[in-house]
Amino acid sequence: MRQASIERETKETAISASVDLDGSGRYEISTGIGFLDHMLEQLSRHSLIDITVKAKGDLHIDYHHTTEDTGIVLGQAVAQALGDRVGITRYGEASIPMDETLTRVTLDASNRPYLIWKVEFSRDKLGTMDTELFKEWFQAFAQNAGLTLHVETLYGTNNHHIVESCYKALARALRAAIEIDPRKADQIPSTKGKL
Repeated sequence: MRQASIERETKETAISASVDLDGSGRYEISTGIGFLDHMLEQLSRHSLIDITVKAKGDLHIDYHHTTEDTGIVLGQAVAQALGDRVGITRYGEASIPMDETLTRVTLDASNRPYLIWKVEFSRDKLGTMDTELFKEWFQAFAQNAGLTLHVETLYGTNNHHIVESCYKALARALRAAIEIDPRKADQIPSTKGKL
């Protein structure tokens, strides 16, 4: 059972997250940030990872701490559920169109975190959320899940579509990377023998 639960409490946030990597895309998300909730629901639904996230943060200041810390905790839960990463496919890629927008995500579940972020927005905010915070979430998630993660919006003009295509492409690429490879289910997918 590739499942994990993580809790993290600081002076700024209190967050709990649980994941089941072999789920069916069920979710229960409550961060206090409506747009972030919507994106994490997309992540769950399209990755088929069951995700529960409950977050309370200093939203009276801004959304930064809650957004970043949610990425940290969810990434830690994914890393813990992956364990030693035996049998995973390891690599995943997805290109997701949303109307006029196309985003590509390529990742390696290598346990060597790195983020390449080639995503631009034409507005500073989506609703009440600063668009710069999406990079912060992806950085925190990649760092803590142990992903080499490349996110690139090839084109697009609608900022909502741009963000949503990033999360959906992450979901589909992650789904491919963490699948158990039936031909190598008992092996680490690396010549090093360890990820």
